[in-house]
Amino acid sequence: MGFIDNIRARLSPAKDKVADLAQQHGDRIGDGLDKAAKAVDERTKGKYSDRIQSGTDKAKDAVGRVGKKDGEESGGGGGGAGGGEGRSGGGGPQRPPGSSGG
Repeated sequence: MGFIDNIRARLSPAKDKVADLAQQHGDRIGDGLDKAAKAVDERTKGKYSDRIQSGTDKAKDAVGRVGKKDGEESGGGGGGAGGGEGRSGGGGPQRPPGSSGG
């Protein structure tokens, strides 16, 4: 068993626990993300609203993915863990990771 396999085996129970918690409390996590985003947006006086919203949506999607059980299929990028259904999804061109947005 290699080093990476050993690490994966040791972290597997933690991954399962996090997935269970994300599945059970995804809505509460999403609400917390929204609350934090609102506080940051107010402190920055709306200067970074689009970036804050984008980051919040990505975080909710990540929580939704973590909360999925191994046997579940993802249904095409749904709303994540807090319901991003009513929002516009992107408002500009996609940039490669690591590039500055402007």
